[in-house]
Order: sequence, then structure tokens, then C-alpha cells
Amino acid sequence: MEQLGWGAVAGLAAALPVGVLMATQHMVTAFPGWLVYAAYAVIIGVALGAVARGTKQGLAMTASAGVLLGTLGWLVFSLTLTPLVQGVLPTWSAAAAATTYPQLVGNVLHGALTGLLLHFVAGTWAMKERAKRDPAPRTKVVVVGGGFGGVSAAQRFERLVLRGAKLDVTLVSDSNFLLFTPMLAEVASGALEPAHISAPIRSAAAHTTFLYGRVDRVDPAVREVVLESGEVLKYDHLVLAMGSVPHTFGLPGIAEHAFPLKTLAEAVALRNHVLRMLEAADRETDPRTRRELLTFVVAGAGFAGTETIAELFDLVHGVSHYYPGIAPEEPRFVLVHAGERILPELGPELAEYSMERLQARGIEHRLAMRVTEAAEDLVRLENDELIPTRTFVWTAGNKPVTLLGNGTLVTDSTLRAVGLENVWAVGDCARIPDPLMDGAFYPPTAQHALRQGKAVADNVAAVVAGRSPAEFRFRAIGVLVALGHRTAAAEIRGRRFAGLVAWLMWRGIYLSKLPGVEKRLRVLFDWTLDLVFPRDIVVTSPTPRRSKVRSQ
Repeated sequence: MEQLGWGAVAGLAAALPVGVLMATQHMVTAFPGWLVYAAYAVIIGVALGAVARGTKQGLAMTASAGVLLGTLGWLVFSLTLTPLVQGVLPTWSAAAAATTYPQLVGNVLHGALTGLLLHFVAGTWAMKERAKRDPAPRTKVVVVGGGFGGVSAAQRFERLVLRGAKLDVTLVSDSNFLLFTPMLAEVASGALEPAHISAPIRSAAAHTTFLYGRVDRVDPAVREVVLESGEVLKYDHLVLAMGSVPHTFGLPGIAEHAFPLKTLAEAVALRNHVLRMLEAADRETDPRTRRELLTFVVAGAGFAGTETIAELFDLVHGVSHYYPGIAPEEPRFVLVHAGERILPELGPELAEYSMERLQARGIEHRLAMRVTEAAEDLVRLENDELIPTRTFVWTAGNKPVTLLGNGTLVTDSTLRAVGLENVWAVGDCARIPDPLMDGAFYPPTAQHALRQGKAVADNVAAVVAGRSPAEFRFRAIGVLVALGHRTAAAEIRGRRFAGLVAWLMWRGIYLSKLPGVEKRLRVLFDWTLDLVFPRDIVVTSPTPRRSKVRSQ
């Protein structure tokens, strides 16, 4: 009976927006029309609750059942009952169907929306009711980390609980949002608003217990996670997904004077700093100081470094008309990389194309060259070349965050941490072997972390149920890199793309991967404005402050 009640609620809730649309088409008019439509919505909702049984059939099946019931409602009400009420025998002819076609569209839309609402509303209710009725102890799972791997694991655990898994899941993170890191460079350049590439964890994993805090230590001997606040979490299974932090290799001055680019705060700090350099250079008369203010150096030519130098170039030249004291040829951009070519993740042809595109725009390269030292106003390379600069971005090294000893956490092919009981790891914080490539490890990318999160949740649930965990296997779909100025390079399933086509692919694919429709619309709106208007030059933090690399 409860399921029928939820069906009636979902039918009425779906009737409001659909009814408004139908009213604009003059299909629902005056009070009697709304009353009849509400009664119809309740009938469809109750029927859907009885037929689809809420979440037991899955989201797609429930929505499909709603579409079928909407079509059936059109046949019964619009083509049959309405003519009878009007004293006319129903003909079910093509002409009659064409006349009532708008009602068909409205009914199908209402049925689909009712199915979606019923799935989520009934699912939430079922989860709570199951917890009340089932006093049996639940296996305690603690997930540490709110990145792609951790949130993906929490979301998968929620689906498993809906299917009957006896799990009590808690996610701990020192940030309360999931950051979409592939777009971080665009935040640093002012192309995107910071909040638009982040989604609150409480909404992304709404049925998971969330704790906002930093983990101090993990004690696997007694199965405890201790937070810096002193709170202690007991666990039966622990999933580590802490990600990585910048690694400076102990080079002098890097930690003190370089800008990292791993968090929203660091991206915003870099943008504000670049704008301050432009403000200062606009009125500076000393030639040496002007060179320092208008030189921008990025170390590391992987995806992050290449996209950062391209975005900084776009930012500086995009707002240069606001600074009449700066000549167009004065800003200097230098990309330093230890390898023989930039973007080692791409094939040689695309890497060469990318470097040529950056060079054509005036971005300098220092290949097969390492940074050995940094100061407030210069960067030293290993050949003793000194580059005067006040803006130095470090993307040349990352290392996993560790909570268990000082060594790198290694897992087996099922994502179990080697040598640790009931401890699992996903994402950048662990070295995960690739069973399809002997001796190789999966790269630390978002597409891998997302799938590792789902796989680790399935494996934990399998072990709890007494089954064997499955081996994690995944082949990368492809790689994309934005080169600025509506240009990109991409390699998808072995096929190469470059230029405007790759740039459109980059934006389309990453837009589709953003968490939630709201964030996608906001980012799309930001991109649209960026095509029409120059980027904002408002400095949002009034106190000049050098960001520091958090190397651990």
C-alpha cells in the first residue's frame, strides 16, 4: 500500500510542471480542467506504483513503465472516454489521433517524469524502512577522500544498499565538495567560476554519512580511523581514496615560491596573482622589474602544465586592452619540461602538433630541462639559465597521500591493499597493477578513479557476502588536452583529433562528465559568456599572498 501512496504523490508532483506546459497549449483550462488532470495524474501514479514496484525494476524500467502508462492513458482518456463524455462514439482513427497528439506528448512526458520521481522517492523511503525493519548489524565501511574515487565508491555503495547489501557507509573528506579537476586551469584563467566545477558531496552521495574533517591517522591493528578533531571511527572495511599532493623533490625554493594547482583555492590564488602582476606592470617603469612581472613560467608539460600555460596566455592577452601601459609583445610565457617532448601521455604526432601550436602563439619551451631552484623573482634551470619571474607554477610532480607508513600504498588487482587486512585503495593514492600490461600500473586519471571507485564498492560488498572479489580491468577511453584559443588535441580509442574539432570534443566530453545538470548549465553559460565578453579582472582577495606548494 505504501508503494501505491508514493505513486500517487509522484503522479501529482509530476502533474504540476507538465500541467503548466499543457496549460500554455490550452489543453488544461480553468478549475474543472485542473481537477480532472489531477485525478488522472493520481490514477497514473497509483498504477505505476503497482506495476513498476518503485526501484525494484530499476530507474530505466520504471521510467519506461511510466511512458507506457502515459500512452495507455492517452488511448483510454483522450481517444475513448473524452468522446463518450461528449456523446460521440470513439473512432480511434488517424484523424482523431492527430487531433489529440498534443495530449499524447503531455501524457508521455507526465508518465516518464512520474517514473523518475517514483524511483527516487520510493528508493529513499525503502532505504529508511529497510534500516528500521532490519536490526541485524551492518558492516561498517569508511571511505577516506572526497575525490573522484571516493565519491564514486560512495555512490556505488548506495546502490548496493538499495539492493539489500547490509552496509553502513561513512565518507570522510577535508573538503565538502567533489572538484572536477580537468577544468581547474580554466578557473585559474577566469574562464569559469570556481563553484561551477565543484559539487557538494552531501548532494552527490545523499544517502551516505558524510564527515567534514581531516584524517590524522589510521590504525589497521584495531581498525580505527582517527580524525584531527579526536573523533574515532571504527571500521570493518576501509577504502582509501585520498589522492595526491604536489611533490617538489626537495628542490630549494619551490615550496616557498611556486604556485601549485591542485585545489580551487590555489586556482583562484593564481588568477588573482596574475592580475596583480598586470596591475603592477601597468605603472612600473624599471625594465628589469617589468620583465619579472610580465614573465610567467610553468614547470611540467603534462596535461596540467600545458593547459595552464595556454590558459594563462589567454587570460593575459584577453584582458591586455585594460592595461594601456603594457605592450602586446611584453608578456612572456615559458614552459619547462624534463622530457624530450611535451605531453608524454599523447602520441608523438599529437605532442608535436601541440608544441607547434603553442610556439606559434609565442609560448617558449625548455625541453629536457629541469628546474633546480626558485626564488621570489627568478627560476633557475639545470643549465644555470636564470628566468626572471614573479609567477612560477609547479605541475612537475605529484606523490600519493599516505596514511599508512611512509611508503607507497600498493594494491593487488582486486584493489586490496597489499599486506593490510580489509583495507582497499583507489585513485592517485595507490599503485594499482594493470593485469592487461605485465608490470605496469594504472595511470592516476579521473576516468580510472571513477571506475575503480565502483569496482571497489562491488568488491567490498562481495567479500561481505562471502564471495570472491573481482579483478579490476579497464582500458583508457582516450585523452584530451586543451591548447587555448579554441584549439585542442585528442586521442580517442586510437583515433587522433586536433584543432577546433578536438576543442569541441574536449568541451563536449568534459561537460557531459560534470556532476549534475545544474553544474553543466552553469559551465555552459560561463563558456558562452567567454565567447562574447572579455574575462573579468576583479581581484577577489585584497591582500597579496604567495601560495605555497603543500608537498607531503
